[in-house]
Amino acid sequence: MVLGKLREQYKRAMTPVGRALARTGITPNMITGLTVLVALISTYFFYLGSLLIGLAIMIFAVVLDMFDGAVARAADLATPFGATFDHTLDRYAEFLFILGLMLGPVGSAEKYVPWFWGFFTLFGMIMASFSRAKAESVGGMDDCAVGLAERQEKLILVMLGIVLLAIPETNLWVQLMTFFPSSIADFVILTLDIPNILALFVVVAGLLSHITVGQRLSYAKKQIEARIAAS
Repeated sequence: MVLGKLREQYKRAMTPVGRALARTGITPNMITGLTVLVALISTYFFYLGSLLIGLAIMIFAVVLDMFDGAVARAADLATPFGATFDHTLDRYAEFLFILGLMLGPVGSAEKYVPWFWGFFTLFGMIMASFSRAKAESVGGMDDCAVGLAERQEKLILVMLGIVLLAIPETNLWVQLMTFFPSSIADFVILTLDIPNILALFVVVAGLLSHITVGQRLSYAKKQIEARIAAS
């Protein structure tokens, strides 16, 4: 939860932006909805094989997602439904980002991210959010935002993988595999079906997601049992 520690500083920094946007009449839910539309556009460019354009649009979608909360706080428009709407559409945006990488590049038999690893990561990201939501709603916890990685860290990993794969002058994946015996390289690339550096970063994001699920369940169990014992 590295970036989560910076959340309060981020909120303070975004306050002036939130006030400026609130004066235009834009509502937080409008920004949230726009975020998904922008994510859909990034999916299309990933599908076409335009990694850097898709990445730029993906970054724009992530930045937009920061604005809805800023507007809600600045204009005192924060509501339980708004938070629910935001968290729900965040999952759709994550799905669209990974889906585009699973579909692209069009016309190529080898996709950026194999389907198995794409769904592995998507399911982990969804379950990390789900486990927190259930701990806070059903478990009655105030906050269960614990764990090795939150949404921001995982998206940054995916973005970094896109950048490394899109750099045409280098092939870091091939260079990395040369440090290992050919049997290990073949096992990773062929058996595990991790064909490039982007796929590796997506797999890591998925692993972090599933580990975070376990950490949140463990934390929730301890907190809930302690509360019951004290009552």
